[in-house]
Amino acid sequence: MTEILRWAAFSDDPKGGNPAGVVLDAAGLDDAGMQAIAAEVGYSETAFVRSREGDHYRVRYFSPLAEVPFCGHATIATAVALGPGDHVFATNAGDVPVTVDETGTATLTSVDPSVDDLPDADLTALLTALRWTPFDLDESLPPKVAYAGAYHPILAVGSRRRLADLDYDVPALKALMEARGWTTVQLVFRASDDTFDVRDPFPVGGVHEDPATGAAAAAFGGYLRELWIVPDDATLYLRQGDDLGRPSRLTVRLTPGEAGVRVSGRAVPIEA
Repeated sequence: MTEILRWAAFSDDPKGGNPAGVVLDAAGLDDAGMQAIAAEVGYSETAFVRSREGDHYRVRYFSPLAEVPFCGHATIATAVALGPGDHVFATNAGDVPVTVDETGTATLTSVDPSVDDLPDADLTALLTALRWTPFDLDESLPPKVAYAGAYHPILAVGSRRRLADLDYDVPALKALMEARGWTTVQLVFRASDDTFDVRDPFPVGGVHEDPATGAAAAAFGGYLRELWIVPDDATLYLRQGDDLGRPSRLTVRLTPGEAGVRVSGRAVPIEA
């Protein structure tokens, strides 16, 4: 019988963070089996450890509706479940090193990020699906599409209230995201020089919204560095999940000379 663990990532409270399913021995499962388990668990993602060679693990991630190339919060949860030490996860997006300390804090280093323009037509469609207008946007943080293992359009709003009032057209946003290959949409509000409030709709995964999105956090770190919005030696703090009643805290670290973006957070088990 397959053992399914349940962990809350980016929180030290099982009632906070983003829940993730974790299967530490998925060698006997095929794609249909993993998809069925992810749908049954119902969390935004479940991570499946397919094999292990030393400290290297082959890991795949499934949402309730489809496989995703990389998932940050399930990576954090799986690494903490494995225990302290240095791990390397071989994901569909590439190798992701993860270090877990004795306090239950894990730090992943993303694959190399990239940032691309968001075409005007896609921006218009995205704003329409979100029921936003161009006047809602923060001009100091231009719309882009960022990648650090998965693709996320980034839109920044000028007020925290606008972010809190998120009420999007689910079918329209899902169709747009599927057509463009976007995993979540990273919606941000800059609260201070180093602190951001973020929300991530995830209709393509069968989940209305992610309470914490490590992959998008890494992509956002790459975006901020690429556009020279923050220095290349910076620590950033992302607050997510507050509007859903599941507060999550993600720390993003940019290091000079290191292409990947580091994302850190705690994880705790969720009692069955």
